Amino acid sequence: MQVYLAGAMEHAPDGGCGWREELSHFLTGELRHRVFNPCVEEHRVLTPEEQRHLREWKTSDPARFRQTVRKLIEFDIHHLLNHTDYIICLWDQYVLNGGGTHGELTMAYHHRIPVYMVHHLQRPQISSWIIGCTSEMFEDFSLLKDFLKTRYKVS
Repeated sequence: MQVYLAGAMEHAPDGGCGWREELSHFLTGELRHRVFNPCVEEHRVLTPEEQRHLREWKTSDPARFRQTVRKLIEFDIHHLLNHTDYIICLWDQYVLNGGGTHGELTMAYHHRIPVYMVHHLQRPQISSWIIGCTSEMFEDFSLLKDFLKTRYKVS
């Protein structure tokens, strides 16, 4: 099984890497699932120069920024649609200012890829569209892990 980890990166304090790294240990260790972690994969897609300057290009060189971000979008979407069995998404206050996660969940729904969401917002604060894209919703990672162990038959 291959899992895609979706959630805020651009506006998250740690780039969205902390929860992904921690959850990856559980997914690979206990479930033996392969993980697509965009925090890790980004370094395979971008050149060292692009990694260093991406954020500054957003204002200083919009054309270069757009071109570079499109490399990430194309890589992520290709992986999502061609190699993903299910998505785990963290929906928190940081995802609200982004766009990638919204698009990923919509595409997953359209392509019938299950979406398991951990949310740190009250349900009324979560977009109805986004809720409609999910398969299951959990209030914390512990509940998600219990579900996954049952769903994927790990005792």
